[in-house]
Amino acid sequence: MTETTSQPQFPHAQVHPSAVIHPSVTIGPYAIIEEKVEIGEGTSIDPHVIIKSGVRIGKQCRIGAGTVISPDTQTLEFWNKETPSVFSFGNRFRVDIADQVHIEPTVTIHGEITIGKGCWIGSHVTIHDGARIGNNCKIFPSAIISAIPQDLKFAGEKTTLEIGENTTVRECVTLNRGTTYHGKTTIGKNCLFMAYSHVAHDCIVGDSVILANAVNLGGHVEIGDHAILGGMSACHQFVKVGQHVMVAGGSLVRKDVPPYVKVGRDPVRYEGVNSIGLNRRGFSSEIINSIQEIYRIVFLSGKNNTQARTHIENYLPYSVERDQILNFIKDSERGIIRGLRRE
Repeated sequence: MTETTSQPQFPHAQVHPSAVIHPSVTIGPYAIIEEKVEIGEGTSIDPHVIIKSGVRIGKQCRIGAGTVISPDTQTLEFWNKETPSVFSFGNRFRVDIADQVHIEPTVTIHGEITIGKGCWIGSHVTIHDGARIGNNCKIFPSAIISAIPQDLKFAGEKTTLEIGENTTVRECVTLNRGTTYHGKTTIGKNCLFMAYSHVAHDCIVGDSVILANAVNLGGHVEIGDHAILGGMSACHQFVKVGQHVMVAGGSLVRKDVPPYVKVGRDPVRYEGVNSIGLNRRGFSSEIINSIQEIYRIVFLSGKNNTQARTHIENYLPYSVERDQILNFIKDSERGIIRGLRRE
């Protein structure tokens, strides 16, 4: 950082002499700033904030009253202290908060964490060890970010939760970090997780995914780009949901869902191609019609999956979408959802 001063005078606050704080920073009464802290130009620290040693805060940030920021993983009882850190901050800064981050009051940030530029974090949010939050994310009140897995095999290993830029996490959402299986839980860019939704350990969630209210993903679930899961639906562990899928609210997804389709009912089954969603995202009528023809063979022809794949490869023209569907079906370990049945 440039143009810093070693120790401005902040009455009614406890600021360590070695903290590196820009002269324009304001620090409210009863705040505590420990050593090995850097605070950038124009940042405002409200009253009763506690910032522990090893924190860097960028320019034009605001840290709300009662917030606690601590990188001290040694006090986390669930962490295996013999496991080396996966982070590469060096020995000095283990919490790195970028420029223009707004943190509302009473937020807890504890562990080795990065928060990207322009993020907004609502009150009573808890951000645990291993969180890596991209630029311009919005995290609403009472969300729990990067909590340890709800997995009895978890032994305190150092893992992460990665959130892509421009993702919105609404109230009371819970996002767990990974285990040694993947080492991380990954969430893409431009996602929306509505209130009370849950993403378990080692999930891989693509870009522009929407989880409506109270959606639950079990461990190791994979969700493709632009998929939408309706409210109160749930995915069994290790399930894969393809890109551009629409899952009806209340669905229990126990089998893999191939790309571009709509699914619903109980047990969940194929309900047609997601033509409205594909049209909104710029797919041509010709491509949508070709996808519909592929799924007529997969789900309506009476052929089993192997027979349907062989027929499609031999008789339908090549397209990117065709091969994505065929590869998804071929690689499915749990088996794909069922087709339409006559009532």
